[in-house]
Amino acid sequence: MLPQNRFPPVITEYVNATSLEMALEALADGNGTPLAGGSDLWAQKDNGDGRIGSRLVNLNRIDELRGISVNNGFVRIGALTSISEILENQELAGSVALLPKVADRFASDQIRNVATVGGNIANASPAADFVLPLVALDSEVEICSNGRDPRKQALSEFFTGPGKTILGADELITAVIFKIPQKNFHGVFCKTGPRPALEISLVAMCLTGELHNGILDNSRLVFGAVGPTVICCTNTESLINGSQIDDELVAGALDMMAGEISPITDVRASKWYRTHIARTFLEQELIVCRSK
Repeated sequence: MLPQNRFPPVITEYVNATSLEMALEALADGNGTPLAGGSDLWAQKDNGDGRIGSRLVNLNRIDELRGISVNNGFVRIGALTSISEILENQELAGSVALLPKVADRFASDQIRNVATVGGNIANASPAADFVLPLVALDSEVEICSNGRDPRKQALSEFFTGPGKTILGADELITAVIFKIPQKNFHGVFCKTGPRPALEISLVAMCLTGELHNGILDNSRLVFGAVGPTVICCTNTESLINGSQIDDELVAGALDMMAGEISPITDVRASKWYRTHIARTFLEQELIVCRSK
């Protein structure tokens, strides 16, 4: 049964877009809902999610929104690229191995085959696994709308709340773009839940940086499922950057990080447990960094 005042949306029009221009025209009046993999969208529809408009715009025939390219020091991933394609891409395995590793922890084979990078971003879940490494890589999202030039937005500034972003109702994510990391790049992704697969994270963490002789520079520390959006722990990053990782630094980093996240208690986990797991993840990974 749906909660009071929530009803499944009535979809009155279907557009099978064959080009980006056609899709943007169908979204121009703000009443359209883009359909990519649909792995989240259909659950939202059945739950009476108010974000779904009356016009369903199928994007799956738009080839220009697919694919992974590595050129001039940048990686560009089309919004319709599936998580399975990330997992299997050899160029990413060689240049940004973190992303295939995260893809391997994402849901199940069946869901990876349909779930898309753009959909995982646009859904704006605080527990979206793939968002964490993309934020840690200082990614930008490319955004298009009908009649206006494409714009880019830092992914770290894209989310405004659970299920909420800066994306206008007439706008569409077309790609995510980031620089290829340095050769001494270190990146790790951790998540936990009550079962090993098909689990929404109770806590997730991504730590990246340039690691040399036990010192992490240009670090990025991003947490999921411990706040209304993914959280960038910028103060903790500043503490870590360029410093020798010893017991004192680890202790200080754990305390500082705990003050930057904002977990809640809900039916899935307590605030205490989420904080404890976040501290455990960061501690174990800083110890790993110290030994390298």
